[in-house]
This record gives sequence, C-alpha cells and structure tokens, in this order.
Amino acid sequence: MSDEWAQAEPRWLSVDEQRSWRAYLRGGRLLLEALDRGLTAYGLGLSEYEIISQLSEAPGRQRRMSELADLVVQSRSRLTHTASRLERRGWVTREPFEGDRRGVLLTLTDTGYDKVLEIAPRHLDDVRRHLIDRLTPEQFTVLGDAMAVVRDGLDPESQGTSPGP
Repeated sequence: MSDEWAQAEPRWLSVDEQRSWRAYLRGGRLLLEALDRGLTAYGLGLSEYEIISQLSEAPGRQRRMSELADLVVQSRSRLTHTASRLERRGWVTREPFEGDRRGVLLTLTDTGYDKVLEIAPRHLDDVRRHLIDRLTPEQFTVLGDAMAVVRDGLDPESQGTSPGP
C-alpha cells in the first residue's frame, strides 16, 4: 500500500450515498436470485441462460469462448466448466478456432436454440415482473444510463460494443 493511501482520510459515504449503495447491493442480489430461481424449472441457472442467449443472438450462433467470457463477465475457466455442462446437454459444441491453435469456438446447436426459444418467454416475463415493470420508463432509462457509465469506467474496451445504453 502506498504512503499516500495509508495517510489519506477515507471519503466516507453520506447518509444518502450509504442508503443508495446498500439498496443497490441488496436489490441487485435479490434480483439476480429471483431471475435465477425462474430458470431452475428448466434445469439451468442465469449464467448458463446468459451464455446460450448470447450465442443465439450472435452471427452463426457462435462466438470465441474468450470473447463470450468477456461478454458475460466470467473467467475463462468458469466459462469452460459451464460450456462443458451445456455440451453434455447437447446445447453447444466446441471446436478449435480456425487460425488460432489456442482459440475455441462455442456454437449453439439447434437443440440449444430451441431451448432458448422455449425459455426466453419465461425469462422475459421474470425480467419485466421483477425489474422493468417496477420502474417508470424514465427510471429504467436512468438505471441503464448509470450502469453504462459504470460498465464503461470498469471496462473501457466495452464502450459502444454492448447493446443498450
């Protein structure tokens, strides 16, 4: 730790900042748990659904695993384990990426695509019920804009590459 950090007075949160911060933490966790619960009827979790959903929207329904790991904010190791589970179900296939011996291409199979089509309406209903419909359109836009600022500050390479604000 640098001397500057050791001697600096912490910038404590104000009462309003603390309330907002704690509401974000608890609300975010509760939202993710609710969305995850909605997917258990299909035998998968939110992180698995996010992967097959991302693949369903990609050209050719495929992405490099390193690119997908960045999109879904998972370590490459964790994505490899998740991809193995999805592969055992027959929802994805893995193959070497042409021209890159270390690269791996993850492809959503027709069976996996059918699963996305089956699950998407339920997941969308959960997203609307647990988040979007609880906010005014203006609040939802502000939330998206605020999270885009956070995203871009933490991952400057993502600026303008992700759908949404």
